[in-house]
Amino acid sequence: MPEFALEKEQEERAGRLRALAAEQLHPLAARGEPGRVNRPLLAALGELGLLERMFDSGALELCLLRESLAYGCTEAETALALQGLGGYPVLRGGSAAQRERWLPAVRRGAAVAAFALSEPGAGSDAAALELRAEPDGEGWRLTGEKRWISNAPEADFYTVFARTGEAAGARGVTAFLVPAGRPGLTGEALEMLSPHPIGALAFDGVPVGPGDLLGEPGRGFRLAMDTLNRFRPSVGAFAVGMARAALDAALAHTARREAFGGVLGDLQAVAHRIAEMATRTEAARLLVHAAAAAYDAGAPDVARRVAMAKLLATETAQYVVDHAVQLHGARALQRGHLLEHLYREVRAPRIYEGASEVQRTIIARELYREAGVAGPAGGAGGAGVAEGAR
Repeated sequence: MPEFALEKEQEERAGRLRALAAEQLHPLAARGEPGRVNRPLLAALGELGLLERMFDSGALELCLLRESLAYGCTEAETALALQGLGGYPVLRGGSAAQRERWLPAVRRGAAVAAFALSEPGAGSDAAALELRAEPDGEGWRLTGEKRWISNAPEADFYTVFARTGEAAGARGVTAFLVPAGRPGLTGEALEMLSPHPIGALAFDGVPVGPGDLLGEPGRGFRLAMDTLNRFRPSVGAFAVGMARAALDAALAHTARREAFGGVLGDLQAVAHRIAEMATRTEAARLLVHAAAAAYDAGAPDVARRVAMAKLLATETAQYVVDHAVQLHGARALQRGHLLEHLYREVRAPRIYEGASEVQRTIIARELYREAGVAGPAGGAGGAGVAEGAR
C-alpha cells in the first residue's frame, strides 16, 4: 500500500525528477537574481510539464513531485508550489472566463500567480483579516495591506482575500482575482532570511467588480482553506526532500573525512547521529505519504493526518539539516555550500501554511473530537495559516 511502500515505478520517476532538478533546473535557478521572480525557471517548469502535473496530480503524486524537486533544486520546488497556491483558487472558484484567461498561462509558466492571504496582524489567525472590501456601486474597493506574500510585488495576478462583512470572522471573507496594475495597488519587496521573492502589498481603494469574484461573497475563507489543505501535505514532502539531501551530504562527508586516525563515520557518536537522522527522515517520509494517500482517498481523519505529517516533516528537516551542518563543521557555513543554503531554506516551512503550533492545535482538536469528548477549541487559528503563508 502507498502508506508503507511506493511502487517501483513511482520510485524510478522520483529518481528521474531528482536528476532533472539538479541537471536542468538548478543551473537556471543559479542564474536568477536572489529575491526576484525567476521567469526563465518558471517557463522551464512549464515546458517540462511539471506545472501541469502539479494541478492534475493527486496529493501523493504532488508530494513525490515536490520532494524530488526539493532534493535537487529548492528554488524550482518553491517556484512550482507558489504557482499552485496562486492558481488553485482560480481552478476551484474561478468563473469560466477567469479560468480561460489565466490558467493556461499559469500552467505554461508564462503568468506568475500569488496567494495573498497573510496580513501584518492576521497570520496564524487567518479569520482576523482586516483588508476591507467596501461596496462601491456594483463592485467594491479594496483598502488595507497584505504582507509576506510570495511573488509580490512581481506577480501578474493575486488571489486576494478581503473582508466583505456578510458575517463575523471567517464567514465574512470574500476572494477576488486582482490583476497586477489595478489602480491603487502598489507593493514592495521584503528582504528575508532566504532570498525568495516575498513582498508587501498596499491596497488604496483598488476597484474590483463581480467579474473579479472567486466563488461567492462571504465564502472566500473556505476557498483559502481548501487551497491550503490541498498543498499542506506536500509542504511536508518539500521538507523531506531537503532532509534527504542533507542526510546524503552528511553520509558522503563522514564516510571520507579523515579525523582521529580514521574517518568520521568510524566514530560511534557520528554513526549514531547519522542513524538517528536517517530514521527520523524515513519516518517523516512515510507519514507524509500516508497523509497524502488519506487525502486522495477522502479519509475522515485527513485533517489530523495531514497536520501530523506537516508537523513531523518540517521539524525533522530542521533537525536533520542542523545536524548535517554540525557534522560538516565550518565549511557548511560558507556561502554557497549546499548545507548553508538548506540551513536558510529549512526554517520557513515550520511557519508558513500553518505553523507547528497550529498543527499541534489541529491534532489535539481532532483527537478529542474522534474520542467524542470536549477538547481545546480550535478557533480560527486551528483552521488558519501562519504568518508568511506564501
